[in-house]
Amino acid sequence: MPGLVVFRRRWSVGSDDLVVPGAFLLTIHLICFVIVGFSLGFFEYNTQILSIKLLFYHLIGYLLILFFSICVEIGICVISMRGSILDAEARTSINIWIYLKSLVILFDIAWLVVGSIWLGHYYATSPIDDPKKVYIAIIICNWVLVVITLITIWCTFDAAGRSWVKMKKYQRSMRETESRFNYKRSNSMNRNWRQRKVMRAYQDSWDHRCRLLFCCMGSSERNRNSFTDIARLLSDFFRELDVVPSDVVAGLVLLRKFQRLEREAIVRQRKNGTYEFLSGVPITERTQFLALNDAKNYDFFQTVIHYMYFAQGAYGWPMYVIINRTKMWHLLPELKCFGCCCGSGDEAEVIQDNCCLCNYAALKKTLQLGDIDIVYATYHVDVGETPFFVAIDYTQRAIVISIRGTLSMKDILTDLNAEGEVLPLHPPRDDWLGHKGMVQAAIYIRNKLQEENLIEKALQRNPDRHTHTFDLVLVGHSLGAGTAAILAILLKPDHPTLQCFSYSPPGGLLSMPAVEYSKSFITSVVLGKDVVPRIGLNQMEALRADLINAIQRSVDPKWKTISCSVICCGCGPEPTSVVNMSGQDTHINQYQEERGTARSTSAHPTDSSIALTLHQPLYPPGRIIHIVRHHPKPDENVLKNREPVYQAIWADSTDFDEVLISPVMLQDHMPDKVLAALKKVVSCRERTAKACTTRRRNDNTTITTSTTVTTTTTTTTQDTDTRL
Repeated sequence: MPGLVVFRRRWSVGSDDLVVPGAFLLTIHLICFVIVGFSLGFFEYNTQILSIKLLFYHLIGYLLILFFSICVEIGICVISMRGSILDAEARTSINIWIYLKSLVILFDIAWLVVGSIWLGHYYATSPIDDPKKVYIAIIICNWVLVVITLITIWCTFDAAGRSWVKMKKYQRSMRETESRFNYKRSNSMNRNWRQRKVMRAYQDSWDHRCRLLFCCMGSSERNRNSFTDIARLLSDFFRELDVVPSDVVAGLVLLRKFQRLEREAIVRQRKNGTYEFLSGVPITERTQFLALNDAKNYDFFQTVIHYMYFAQGAYGWPMYVIINRTKMWHLLPELKCFGCCCGSGDEAEVIQDNCCLCNYAALKKTLQLGDIDIVYATYHVDVGETPFFVAIDYTQRAIVISIRGTLSMKDILTDLNAEGEVLPLHPPRDDWLGHKGMVQAAIYIRNKLQEENLIEKALQRNPDRHTHTFDLVLVGHSLGAGTAAILAILLKPDHPTLQCFSYSPPGGLLSMPAVEYSKSFITSVVLGKDVVPRIGLNQMEALRADLINAIQRSVDPKWKTISCSVICCGCGPEPTSVVNMSGQDTHINQYQEERGTARSTSAHPTDSSIALTLHQPLYPPGRIIHIVRHHPKPDENVLKNREPVYQAIWADSTDFDEVLISPVMLQDHMPDKVLAALKKVVSCRERTAKACTTRRRNDNTTITTSTTVTTTTTTTTQDTDTRL
């Protein structure tokens, strides 16, 4: 940070990012230099033969090229390691070394071409064996290095880099002019025109990246519109922020450590009555734990676990294979190509599954937990159109609509279309906003339910078992959770008893008025430090401010900051900014104030004339059950194996307004992990109760024994006194 400017354009790499590639090239070229030098000094070359003479002189020339490459790469590594992330002045001379390296690469390619020509003409006929084998190995190795270098250059190419440099040059000249003549020119048309040109260039760049990444999806009108919306969203989010990908990595490393120090300070200061953090959540006297010793709460929690199977089953065979790696063969009897001859009598309507109905087979295996009848299942997927199934749950007396989460590239496009859109309600409510992509998916499923009359078919499926009296339940995980929550709001007027269970829903889903309305019939479940319920446009903008704030506080080189988080280097020293903040409440309070200021302002951190995007906050839906982990301390002997204790607490929608950087932030989002954690809440409660009962019983036994001994001693004493 900032991006490197060479050849009159900006690149998506910083001047302090060249340490690792420079060290890699330096190592390879040192090895080649030693091998070529050894080949020249150890083998004898008869220069009377033309082929050997050409080989000898070519090796000498290549030895010189390797020598210059090593010298330049040492210079690049040394210069790139200077200064902190923002101290680009200490690395100003890196441009000269890059130009020198480019020149050396050109000579290297030319010499490799000459060497390849020699191999084509003389390799088979040359009478010298060992040197030519070494030579071909050197040629192949360096061709591979050249290809890797060119691919790296292509990956760091910034399509709008030249426009960026022109805009920055113009802004710099304007500031110099204003300073020289002591006047302030704001909102000039020229400046706005240049900024709009750069923004259009970056939007086109993001649009091209989306089309390249999702090239397998075709070029329908819907897809093109989605690409355009996402490109505009991403270009606005990174508006004129001169950061490169490695800056984000370094910022995340620092931010994780700052968050840990901040939590320790809050506990140390007992701020707001906080006495500990569980999965990043402050625990106070006001924290409401889900009391599973109450029969009503226990039954409700078992219902939450029960419907998680429906949300997991919607993922089909991929999730079944991931969870049941050693039992995949259990799926074979359910496949169409194995079971169609037996005549299972299945009346379910299955749409756009594969030839063997693998997804439907996995769904049936997953739902073998009670008396369940699948009515309809569609696996059609498109942007804004999500797979779902309808089933009758006789155990819970409910018609269940389960919506699949993200599993395809088209689902990712639906996720990324994250701007707020007014919910299609009658009468309309302008302040009820929802995630645009998931609103589209909910409208699609609602229309499908109405066109196919699916809810009515399920209600009339089995009159003898009173299916017409069953309630409607909507479930989903991730993308499916958000879609189910919005669909529940749309269907609530027609189905007053409707309930929705939303597992790991996205954070940027509903505006606060819609959230308050949904609390009476939507229950959300969040596990640990899951990142998805903490991600929305507003939360990402807060994360952007936090990252910039963390980077500005860094005083170490970027390579040192990143290396302290790598597994093999995890035992190294902490970053200086972290050490300075450790144990210093004054520094932590200052950090919190600067973070709050950075979040609340929409101005660019280095140019106040540039406004950054600020979106309206959107939140997870309904009442939220947060599954947290408590890691027992050595003096806590509740569980013998020291495994984490899983507990359920009631959380508020605003508790998830900050992304918690953690190694488990993605793992906690997986549906199998969510289901396992829900089960562990019950099992931990039972084991803890059993351990407490055993301890109480042991304590009572000890007390009884002590009482008996005391009574016996007293009686003996009294007898002795009587005799005396």
